[in-house]
Amino acid sequence: MRDAMTETVKSLEELCVERGMRMTEQRRIIAQILEGSDDHPDVEELHRRSVKVDARISISTVYRTVKLFEDAGIIERHDFRDGRSRYETVPEAHHDHLIDLKTGVVIEFHSPEIEALQERIAREYGFRLVDHRLELYGVPLKKEDK
Repeated sequence: MRDAMTETVKSLEELCVERGMRMTEQRRIIAQILEGSDDHPDVEELHRRSVKVDARISISTVYRTVKLFEDAGIIERHDFRDGRSRYETVPEAHHDHLIDLKTGVVIEFHSPEIEALQERIAREYGFRLVDHRLELYGVPLKKEDK
């Protein structure tokens, strides 16, 4: 499941209720699956996981629910160059992503050095950094390259 770096303080369900959403049983299931994911599932994968809990959940319900959650700012959409929109809950702590181009595996990481460098670059160009997203793409090193 999600590690301490990305744990949300409030559950997705609590955030939905705070934003005035009606929480149907199907939305509740989709929220729980998103919250319990340690990967970045796309809609099709969310649907596969959802129908294991409730076979009546349609792919269109998953699409609508994901859009609703994204518009409410409680999940983030990512495009990791694989042609699929993938999703994660909005983390409490900022992190960046390293994407394995061979397998599609996404590694979440945080680097104080990278954060400081980005802040410095923004200041050098006369900006106050308010947000950023860093995605690194690579392939695993061969043993002899390490």
